[in-house]
Amino acid sequence: MTQSLKRSLRSVVEATGHQIRKTDVYTSQKLRHRLLFSKLQIELVVDVGANTGQFARGCRAAGYKGKIISFEPSAAAHASLLQSAAADPLWNVADRMALGASNGETEINIAANSFSSSLLPMLDSHLSAAPASRYLHKEKVPLRRLDDMLPSADRRIFLKLDVQGYESQVLAGAAQLLAHTVAVQLEMSLLPLYEGEVLMSDISTRMTGNGFELWDIEPSFRDPATGRLLQMDAIFTRPSFRQSTPAAAKPPA
Repeated sequence: MTQSLKRSLRSVVEATGHQIRKTDVYTSQKLRHRLLFSKLQIELVVDVGANTGQFARGCRAAGYKGKIISFEPSAAAHASLLQSAAADPLWNVADRMALGASNGETEINIAANSFSSSLLPMLDSHLSAAPASRYLHKEKVPLRRLDDMLPSADRRIFLKLDVQGYESQVLAGAAQLLAHTVAVQLEMSLLPLYEGEVLMSDISTRMTGNGFELWDIEPSFRDPATGRLLQMDAIFTRPSFRQSTPAAAKPPA
């Protein structure tokens, strides 16, 4: 492709409000996941708060070919999740349940946009920044500890939590699982978005206390009226498991 053609193509694309950028670790979360999964030699992805399977599909797109188990409490999202995983023999979907610090039954608030559904009441700070996240109704759902669902998961685990403010409770019920977990991806709020949620500084301190170090952050939720960052995705890894990839090995294609 000639330089003049490249410039013309770039001008056409930029006129639509988009940009053409070279894919690298600065611009591609998929590439960063690919490199991290390869470096840590992940054997099992535990996808908590799977919604309809967006994260698991992203793992596959990044080249991860290992086992995935997904958990989702919303009835409609869980039904879609089962459909998403149906053709993938290494992607299992657990029975519909919420995960937390104890076993029992609870209620989940179902949001209009589905992915903002939470066991916690939503605060005005969240609703004003995302009116489409308003709650529509509640659903009863079993509540289980992750340690009871995966009691013998003796594998190199990547734990992903997308539970809308309920991260601290899920971690409290996963102490045994964390012993085999080499990386954790979770949401951290910079200011309260759900009643009773634990904020970024305390979540970070908790992860550090469990032997993890911050590896990566990705902005995820902003107030569109002000541009203020409200929430981010963070990845924490165990330093003792960050072994160099063997010279002969390459990240999955």
